[in-house]
Amino acid sequence: MFFFTGYTFTSVLVFLGLTAALIGLNEVTRRFKWAGIGMYVIIPVIATFFIWPKTAGGNVGGTWFAWVKTYSALAGVIGFMLLRYIPKLQKNKFMLTYPALILAVNILEAVYADLECLPKTGQIEAGLQMIGGPWNVINAIAGILNIITITGWLGIQIGKTKSQDMVWADQLWFWIIAYDLWNLSYCYNCISNRSFYAGFLLLVSCTAAEFLIRRGAWLQHRAQTLALWAMFSLTVDYSAAEEYFAITSTQSELPKLLLSVAALAFNIGVLVYEARIIRQTKRNPLKEAIYTELGAYKKNLEANGL
Repeated sequence: MFFFTGYTFTSVLVFLGLTAALIGLNEVTRRFKWAGIGMYVIIPVIATFFIWPKTAGGNVGGTWFAWVKTYSALAGVIGFMLLRYIPKLQKNKFMLTYPALILAVNILEAVYADLECLPKTGQIEAGLQMIGGPWNVINAIAGILNIITITGWLGIQIGKTKSQDMVWADQLWFWIIAYDLWNLSYCYNCISNRSFYAGFLLLVSCTAAEFLIRRGAWLQHRAQTLALWAMFSLTVDYSAAEEYFAITSTQSELPKLLLSVAALAFNIGVLVYEARIIRQTKRNPLKEAIYTELGAYKKNLEANGL
């Protein structure tokens, strides 16, 4: 295959099972408050002191980025839960800004990691083969554009459904696709051995949850599935179970370049479209939602009883 290799009946079955598990756990923890508290607060506290110091040596768990990503994802989930379940915070401008801030920080972490790969060509770090090149710089630029095109966070609302989801109606499908392309490219560049799982699998799970289950809550889906996978990665050295996790990058340079160029092109397209909307409506993306006339925006609100 062009991007990935190692497809077997077992590895594909494991991929499907993991995707279903992530979507299922995301559903349970978003629908039931105490399930969320147990999964994203109580379990991580116990694991931090008694489990992860012993288990997080192999696989991607041996890198600084794996630890930072785990706690930043958990910080996002916990912050979103505070916003969802404490009514007083839902009108607080700092708390409404927090989702955009944690999202931007997470993207910046990956942008830094992308650039960090550039001089490491030929090195093996925590079992990951590093192949640096122009794709790192191209994709880092795409990540920065992805941050610039974040809009409408002060318009975040809490859904009037039983699950009380964090609804970011201005975060529409084109921005999500731009993010997915950038993030997949980052994973392919920096954790190529495991980019099928830590990249493609994760993006499929949160994007499917957004478009097939609960619209308008993509960042909530993303944070929860990312936190679940990050905790799993610090707990289980799945590189030791190659029979089940056999799908890996082809390590070819052309796919890296094509993915990064696609990510950059799509993010430029979103930026141009955003600039056009701003020019037409005179809206300020730092203070208000800008895509309110679009059908996708209205569907995000309707799906959450808003």
